[in-house]
Amino acid sequence: MTTAPQTDIGIIVIGRNEGERLIRCLEALTGAGRKIVYVDSGSNDGSLDAAQARGAETIALDMSIPFTAARARNEGVTRLKEIADPTYIQFIDGDCEMDPNWLTTASAFLDSHPEAAVACGRLRERFPDATLYNWLCDQEWNGPTGQVKACGGIAMIRLNAFAQVGGFNAQMIAGEEPELCVRLRAAGWDIWRLPDEMALHDAAMTRFGQWWRRARRGGFTYAEGAAMHGHPPERHKVGALRSALLWGAGVPMLTLLGLFMSPLSLVLLLLWPLQVIRLARKGMGWTRASFLVIAKLPEALGAIQYFIARLRGQRTGLIEYKSGAST
Repeated sequence: MTTAPQTDIGIIVIGRNEGERLIRCLEALTGAGRKIVYVDSGSNDGSLDAAQARGAETIALDMSIPFTAARARNEGVTRLKEIADPTYIQFIDGDCEMDPNWLTTASAFLDSHPEAAVACGRLRERFPDATLYNWLCDQEWNGPTGQVKACGGIAMIRLNAFAQVGGFNAQMIAGEEPELCVRLRAAGWDIWRLPDEMALHDAAMTRFGQWWRRARRGGFTYAEGAAMHGHPPERHKVGALRSALLWGAGVPMLTLLGLFMSPLSLVLLLLWPLQVIRLARKGMGWTRASFLVIAKLPEALGAIQYFIARLRGQRTGLIEYKSGAST
């Protein structure tokens, strides 16, 4: 009987049709001497061959079962445990490149903080100035540091904590990381965002439609998250859902209904620019404030999409914003 090699950190990479981005991702990781599992969600660009050529264990997900990033990560963990015995798992998407110092930094932090289940760091866009939408993503990644409520998809997680709460919810099409963090915190674990550089991300958003779909997916996750964990004291995603429905559905509907009585109801639409002014004065700048308010429209649509699917007992497929990618 052979024993799985002992390693501190195992790495799970997920992706679909990431092309050169995946190659860059894997080449940044191979020198670390860690076991790498690449989980592919139906690529047709040679991603599996590229991963195998760079020494990664590979999994091609069963295409008869709907793809989700959560499912891919869970299956990656299962395979990793068969070939290694890691203390920590670094999750990374195939469109990202890990900072060379991150694995050491994050594992050292978790070593010295046994109550911490998750360590994440500063994620940056590779080309923040290429498009407005890339810049908006880069601003989104710049969250507060210290002990936080949730992480994103790029993070180092303590394996025993991950196993304790049952891993990711494989049914979720997005928002699975904050949902996992809800369960981790309920089990007594802490989540930390460090000020250190973690990885470069390539959103590759060049069109307004991509940004719109991404925001719609966000609204869907608000509704699903609130349905799962919206009860006190957690109130997971309740505030975000309420904001999306108020500004993205409530204001437009009240305006339309008011038009049947008086054209003066159009004055309600001034609430949007007033909200932009309020957010801008809080220090986030006019551009970001404007897009945060505009985003309420697709977010409301995404939330409504979730409610309709739930009433019908249907499962919603992925809401993709990248061409050909599933993560």
